Amino acid sequence: MYRFLEETAGSTMTRNVTTVTRETTIRELGEMFDRDDYNTYPVVENDEVIGIVTKFDVLKCFAFTPNQMLPRYSDLMNRTVADVMTSEFIYVRPDTKLTRVLQLMVEHRIRSLPVTDGDNSLVGIVAREDIVRALAAAAKD
Repeated sequence: MYRFLEETAGSTMTRNVTTVTRETTIRELGEMFDRDDYNTYPVVENDEVIGIVTKFDVLKCFAFTPNQMLPRYSDLMNRTVADVMTSEFIYVRPDTKLTRVLQLMVEHRIRSLPVTDGDNSLVGIVAREDIVRALAAAAKD
């Protein structure tokens, strides 16, 4: 387990990350969620991470409210990521220890975290599965 204490986000992250833009429609996003089986996509503009969008963000669009008892499906599906994304999000750097990544995931109930460099450019993403793999590998030592 000592090996896990030394692991960093950069050593376990997925480097080839699928991203979306503000202009991606909810319809397109839904197709991506189905195709890729991801829960979160970083929202990128000019190579900089400007937010994240999750399945939960999409589900919130369909919630009944006093003002809207029956959401218009076609209208909602034509909305864009900019309408539903989370602009204030938690991210980590490549040198962030996995123990800290795990702590952030547990405290904030997050499934994955973008990994950015000093310029806020996306360099990877760390998901729960990456943490579980790193724990399993460390337990074998």
